[in-house]
Formats: sequence, structure tokens, C-alpha cells
Amino acid sequence: MLKTFPKGGVHPHENKFSAGKPIEIIELPKQVSIPVSQHLGAPAQPVVNKGDEVKVGQLIAKSAGFISANIHSSVSGKVSKIEKILDSTGYKQTAIIIDVEGDEWLPEIDRSTALVEDIEKITAEEIRAKIAQAGIVGLGGATFPTNVKISIPQGKVCDNLIINAVECEPYLTSDHQLMLEKSDEIIVGARLLQKAAGAKKIYIGIENNKPDAIELLKKKAAKYQDIEVVALKVKYPQGGEKQLIKAVVNREVPSGGLPIDVGCVVQNVGTAYAVYEAVQKNKPLIERVVTVTGKSVPKPSNLLVRIGTPVSNLIEKAGGLPEDTGKIVNGGPMMGKAVKDFSIPVTKGTSGILLIKSDEAKRPKTYNCIRCARCVFVCPMGLEPYLIKNMATVGMFEELQNERVLDCMECGSCSFGCPAGVPLLDYIRLGKANLNKILRSKKS
Repeated sequence: MLKTFPKGGVHPHENKFSAGKPIEIIELPKQVSIPVSQHLGAPAQPVVNKGDEVKVGQLIAKSAGFISANIHSSVSGKVSKIEKILDSTGYKQTAIIIDVEGDEWLPEIDRSTALVEDIEKITAEEIRAKIAQAGIVGLGGATFPTNVKISIPQGKVCDNLIINAVECEPYLTSDHQLMLEKSDEIIVGARLLQKAAGAKKIYIGIENNKPDAIELLKKKAAKYQDIEVVALKVKYPQGGEKQLIKAVVNREVPSGGLPIDVGCVVQNVGTAYAVYEAVQKNKPLIERVVTVTGKSVPKPSNLLVRIGTPVSNLIEKAGGLPEDTGKIVNGGPMMGKAVKDFSIPVTKGTSGILLIKSDEAKRPKTYNCIRCARCVFVCPMGLEPYLIKNMATVGMFEELQNERVLDCMECGSCSFGCPAGVPLLDYIRLGKANLNKILRSKKS
């Protein structure tokens, strides 16, 4: 019997149009815009100035705190300016603009395709240091600095490293294709993460709609007694950290707690590959695989893209913008966010670009709540979304803490399942934002 999480969940149409499409390397743009904040925590501080010449892999912004991440140049050329640009959130933030001139890499980066497996000589401390130096963050979308996540706090023990290869968001296939093409490197990356975190066992969780990836990774992991590939039931949001931990090792993260509280660390499969490149090849996080897809997209694709490349370049590579496009989403349809302008740059957290047709981009007509409790039934965190919505509507933000609103992972299952078309997640986000403001003001 396939494993899964017990509470809630929904089954949106998968629409994996780009499944099986080989990863293509997109051409270099004429100019890149590299934001200094592509991660949770403090923005990095620029260490280059206008007019400076940079090479691929060169540090251009240094982490500015415990929770922060280095930023590196993804191209070679000249820094034309450092200014605020519009990012995928719709807000302006500082970015380093580089005019591309050739493609000259730092000499210490190993660009060969030869697999480097030996991890015996490197220590856990050295692995964490290399990950921090390379600016690796969680590539599943959360973008939490990886070196911080695998630095186990005193008094805690990591029993299990769980590699999140679920990719439960509809449409997205970048992780799936990465597993098919870079399975050996992913296994080495997972072993490096295991050593850094001190984990006893590695689990690789993959939804059962990727049988080719399951079979391949089981074959690659067969020579290691402490690596297990776990086939999971297809159910959204199977890739949520708490849901994945419950499904794979049957441990429940407490309200307000972290995975390490139950002896687990979760890392995305793309992060495992980035760790391999950082530690074994001295390559910083300067590019990632992005799915470009949609029902009307001429050529749904999985593209290897340099950080800072305009989203418009990706759309052009996938056949151009369809005439019936009504919305461009950064990410998947469930947790992704619509973008105002497709000149925004690809960042470390860009897993996909989804072009939604006009007739599907419109919000459904909203009716009165009929108290059917469907939102409660589908919530994977066991919350009461209708109640949170009502409290947020009347401004009862402080009281929302008792309703565990901060446990909401913003998966959108409640809005997806609501027969009345109520945008429940919008109200939950409103409630969370205002409660966090209150808590911050009290703390200060």
C-alpha cells in the first residue's frame, strides 16, 4: 500500500505537459538582473560596484546575517548598475544588473561531467562551509539557506534525512526530469547532506506518478543500505514538509515546531543536486532547471536557466506567449503567485513559469458559504479555514493565534475545494500578515 499523509489533501488535475522533455540549456541573455535577496532572511550585501568586470561564479553579494545567503554572478561581463527592480512578489528590491560579455568562468569551477563520488575525506564542517559559500538555498520554493538547515542545534539529533522528490504541484516537472538525467549526482548530494546533518538514514520520497524516476533511483540506491526510495500516493500537498515526514517515517511535527523536533531534516531533490555541484565541483548556485508550461504553450519545456535571466526569454524559448494567455504565474497553480511583468528575472526560487489561459485565469463567482465544512475536510493541517476567514474579515487578528493560523502552509487546498468559490487562502494570508505584525510589535 502506498504511503501518504492522513489529514486532508486534494487531487487537482496534474497537467504534466512537459513530463519527459529533456532539459534544454537556454541561450544567455544580453543582460541579467540578479536580486540580492533570493532567500529567506537578510538580503545579501553587494561587494561589487558599477563598472566592475565579473566572471561566472564570482561572489557579487555577501550574506548579511545568520539566515542569509551569498549571491554569485551567473554570467561574465560588466556591472552596469545596482538599482531597485520589480521582482516576482510585485515589490521592488535591490538587484545587480550585469551586461553579458562572453561566458568566462572562474577557473576553480569544475565544468566536466565526470561524476565525483568520494566523500570520505571531507568533513561535515567543510561540507556546510562549502554549501554556505556557494549560496545554496532550498530549491523547492521556500529558499531557506541550506547550511543553516543542516546545522543541527545543540540537544537535537537528526535521525532521518528526507529528500523531497514529490513535485506534487500540477504542471511542474523540473524535479522529475532532473532525477532522470542527474540521478547519480543526486545520490552523492544526498549523501553529502546526510554526512553534514549526521543523519542515520536517507529516504527519497517520490509520488507514484513518476514510476521511471522511482525505478531509476531505487537502482542507484541499491548499493547503499541506508538509502530507501519511498513510493508515495499521488495527493496534494504531499510535498509539504510536515505531510512528507508523516507519510515517510510516521512522525508528526508539533504545532509551531520544526522537522528537527522529530529528528528529521527535509531537503528538495534539486537542492541535493546543487549541493553535489557546490561540494564536488566548486560550483555556486548560478543556474537551475525551470519548467515553462501551460495548456496553450507551443513547446512545454524544462530549461536550464542562469539566475537573473528575464522570464520573457524563457517564454520565447517555449514557443512564445500564446494569444489566449490571461495570467503568468511564478511557480505552480496551487502555491505560485501571479506576476505583473514578465521582464522579471529568474531567481533561485523559480521552479516554474505557468501561462494560464484567459478563461481559466478568471476567479469563479463567489457565493455565500453553505457551512459544508469541505475546507476543513481538505486542510492538511487540520485547521478551520472558514472560521479563520470570518475572523480575519472582522479584524480579529490577534485571536487567530489560538486558531493556529501560523501553522497554515498556504497550500490552497481550502480555496480549491470550496464549492462556493470563496478565496479562503486570501483571507488566511491577510490574517497571518496582520498577526505577524502584532507579534513583531510586541517583541520589539
